[in-house]
Amino acid sequence: MMKRRDFLASTAACAAGMGVGHLAEAASSKHITILHTNDTHSRIDPFSRGRYKGLGGVARRASLINKVRTQQPHTLLVDAGDIFQGTPYFNAFRGTLELRLMSQMKYDVATIGNHDFDLGADWFVEAAGKFANFPFVSSNLFFAQKGADKIIHPYLTKTVAGKKIGFFGLGIAFKGLVEARLHRGVKHVEPISVARRMVNILRKQEKCDVVVLLSHIGYRGFHGQPGDVDLAKKVPGIDLIIGGHTHTFLHKPTLITSSTGHVTWIFQVGHSGIYLGQIDLHFPASGGLQVKQQVHTVGH
Repeated sequence: MMKRRDFLASTAACAAGMGVGHLAEAASSKHITILHTNDTHSRIDPFSRGRYKGLGGVARRASLINKVRTQQPHTLLVDAGDIFQGTPYFNAFRGTLELRLMSQMKYDVATIGNHDFDLGADWFVEAAGKFANFPFVSSNLFFAQKGADKIIHPYLTKTVAGKKIGFFGLGIAFKGLVEARLHRGVKHVEPISVARRMVNILRKQEKCDVVVLLSHIGYRGFHGQPGDVDLAKKVPGIDLIIGGHTHTFLHKPTLITSSTGHVTWIFQVGHSGIYLGQIDLHFPASGGLQVKQQVHTVGH
């Protein structure tokens, strides 16, 4: 299996109406990299057997992340949820090891998956408050737990290489996935209206150059709920959707053009930390946004 697959995604104008730049200008343009994971499910060690034998593992992922950061200092690292559950490490350490390791890898922001409630919302807030040195974004999950507002935000912005990147997050509906007792104190709101409000805030109020959705609602949704493809079609203004929940491995990004002509790129890299996604954003002097994807296999 190849360690690195390169795919040229496409080019499209930003929502502000700037023209599309030429690929030849990419080398001299501003360049920002976003590394991403999803559904890592407490996979600390590589798989020891089966289809994925020898793949995954936090140490190998950290090495890849450090290599990219050495080559490209303007790098952000994000996760699309389901950090918890899946190996004995979760049973033994109750998710604290996962959060500590992500902190050591210097994740910049993550969203919340349904399995992150497996020990209850109260415990997630407590554990994240103690062991996560990075924030969470969740725009349609509202936590009543004390201290939740210090670690879970409706949106965040990061300024990198002079460009303002806006992040918001969407979580899956609890019905059929999370027992009522485990999400007590958390209200879920349907994602489409929330996404429209977040895009409006990030575009008009925060003046973001790029809007990124960290999604844990699934590539095509789940149990009749809207998914990433639906969001891209119905909510213009999202540049990148970095998704999770359905464990979908996209060999190349899905490109969706909304009714307004805005192009959204959708990414997802499977599960268990087998792959590390890399999105390279270029901002050529002539204007526009250019997107290139790479997928790194974590392991042999």
